[in-house]
Amino acid sequence: MTDKNHANKLQLEIEQLRDQMVQHANKNGYTSPESIRLSQELDNLLNEYQRLVQNKELS
Repeated sequence: MTDKNHANKLQLEIEQLRDQMVQHANKNGYTSPESIRLSQELDNLLNEYQRLVQNKELS
């Protein structure tokens, strides 16, 4: 998978997970265990995307 394809895939995953997290948090509270888990998973995807973009800029 090329970096551009990987970045596009990550963007889609980030958008979907963000929507899922917000919906869950609005229904069950922002401090529910599942909301926190989704938030942490989103953080990981955002970090991965940021690393990919930074590495591409440095190349």
